[in-house]
Amino acid sequence: MIGVLSCSKLDLRDLYGAHFETLAPELDLRLPHEIDRPEDVTFMVTFVPAPDAFTPYPNIREVYSIGAGVDAILSCPSLPPTVAVHRVEDPDQARQMAGFAAFHVVWHHRNMGNCLANQKIGHWQRQLTGLSPCARRIGVLGFGHMGRAVAKALVVLGYPVASYSRSRPNPSENGVTHYTAGAFDDFLAQSDILINVLPLTDQTRGILGTENLAKLPKGAALIHLGRGGQVDEAALMDALDRGHLSGASLDVFDTEPLPSDHPLWNHSKVFVTPHVACICEPPAAVLSIRRTKLERQPLTA
Repeated sequence: MIGVLSCSKLDLRDLYGAHFETLAPELDLRLPHEIDRPEDVTFMVTFVPAPDAFTPYPNIREVYSIGAGVDAILSCPSLPPTVAVHRVEDPDQARQMAGFAAFHVVWHHRNMGNCLANQKIGHWQRQLTGLSPCARRIGVLGFGHMGRAVAKALVVLGYPVASYSRSRPNPSENGVTHYTAGAFDDFLAQSDILINVLPLTDQTRGILGTENLAKLPKGAALIHLGRGGQVDEAALMDALDRGHLSGASLDVFDTEPLPSDHPLWNHSKVFVTPHVACICEPPAAVLSIRRTKLERQPLTA
C-alpha cells in the first residue's frame, strides 16, 4: 500500500513528512521522484495537485486532502472519476474559523479601521451609538461544519444571526434564523454583515457579483472566507467605491498569492489577509488521514 505526496504549491515532505513518520508509520508515503513502480501507488496525499498529478498512477483509488477544501482536487483534469476524495476532519479548524470571523465582525461593526486611521493622525473620536451587537444583523452564507461554528460563536456574542443553505439544516441551531432555497434575496436583504463560508461549486462560482451585492443593505460589510471564485472582485470594489458597501474583509482571492500590484491591497475599505482564516495543523491533518484510512481499510491487513 504505497502513497505519494504530491502538491504543486507546498513542499509536503518538509511540512508533513516527520509527522507521517511518527504518527502514521503504517503509511508508506513517498515523493513522486521516489516512486519506482507507479502502478503500485494506490493513494495520494495532496492539496493543490498539478494538472497531470494523477496521470502516472494507473491504480490510484483514494486521494486525501491535507485541508478541509477539496475543490482544487476535484477540478484537477487528471483525477480519475472513480477515485474517492477525502477531506480533513479537524474540529480545531472550525474553532479557528469562528474566531477569525468574530474578529472581523467586530472590526466592521465597531469601525476599527477608523480607529487605526485616527491613531495615525492623533485624532480622538468616539463612537457613542450603535455599539450593541443587536445593532448588526449577521448573515452566514453556507451552513456546513464551518458555517455552523461561525454562527454559534456569534450567537454567543449576542448578534442576531441568520444562515442560508440549500436545505434546512438538521439539526437546526438555537438562536439562528435559517433561510433556504427560494429565500436567498430575503437573506441578503437582512445581512448587515455577510460572512461567506461556501465551498466552491458550479452553483457558488460568481455568486457574489454586482446583482447580489446590490441586494445587501446599504452600508453592509462583506467577510469573504469561502473561495476566491465566488466574489466578483471588480464588482466588489465598485460597490465599495459607490458607498453601497462600507467595507470588506477578504481572505481568499481569484489569484493567490494576490498580485502585489492588485488594487485590493491598497483599497481603504478592504482588509486583506493571505488565506489564513483556518489552517489545519500538520499533526491533526496526519491523524485525520490515518483515521480515515483505518476506517476504510485496516492498515495491518
